[in-house]
Amino acid sequence: MPATLILDRPGRPSPAWAQGAWTGLLFLLLAFACTALLGGSVALTRGGWEAVWKFRGVFASGWLLTLVISTASLMLSLLIGIAAALLRRCPLLPLRSASILYIELIRGIPFLVLILFLYYVAFPRVGLEERLTAGIVILSLFSGAYLSEIIRAGVESIPALQIESARAIGLTPWQTWRFVILPQALSRILPPLAGQLASLIKDSSLLSIIGIGEFTLAAQQVNSATYRTLESYLPLALGYLVLTLPVSLLSKVLERRLSPES
Repeated sequence: MPATLILDRPGRPSPAWAQGAWTGLLFLLLAFACTALLGGSVALTRGGWEAVWKFRGVFASGWLLTLVISTASLMLSLLIGIAAALLRRCPLLPLRSASILYIELIRGIPFLVLILFLYYVAFPRVGLEERLTAGIVILSLFSGAYLSEIIRAGVESIPALQIESARAIGLTPWQTWRFVILPQALSRILPPLAGQLASLIKDSSLLSIIGIGEFTLAAQQVNSATYRTLESYLPLALGYLVLTLPVSLLSKVLERRLSPES
């Protein structure tokens, strides 16, 4: 057999769990390396860690609240994104214009400004003053605008010839979406979708500006009480990493299962 044929033969892809294990191992090695480099720092004293350890309950409650906010916002933002993407393709001009206005307005305003405006100006006029609910709605509205464009781009990336071919063989509109459009669109939008969902989890840290006791606010409170900045914010970074890594790994698993080769 010619050598060129051997070189052109595609390698067998490694299992998703193996890539996840290697990624986790690299993160652990990076954490150990950072700890070794900072081991001689004055900030990393035993007394500093002991002072922060007394506030472990504050960290735990803040992390759990961030988990609740992120989970609720993930589901709500996906619904908002799908609805906005469908309205963006709606033949009715008022609905299509409303979707475009929502997307462009949300994407053009900084998230911090949006939080302050909605919570202190808009929401009190409609009676929505509960901090946790308001924070979830604000985060979902912000992320939903970006998710809608990702979904719309994935749907519009399907060639029109495939849709016409599906109609030619007698598929109904629902069957066309179910068997032709959605599988291909989902496999294409998974990487940017996972990135946006991970950003949503990290963006929840800005909700501390309106007094929601999530993970970032917990770290700020511990730092104010102990004056140990590094020991207070290092658990914060690790906590967000624990929340975002499963999203990335799950998207890789789904991407492999939805790929044309599988």
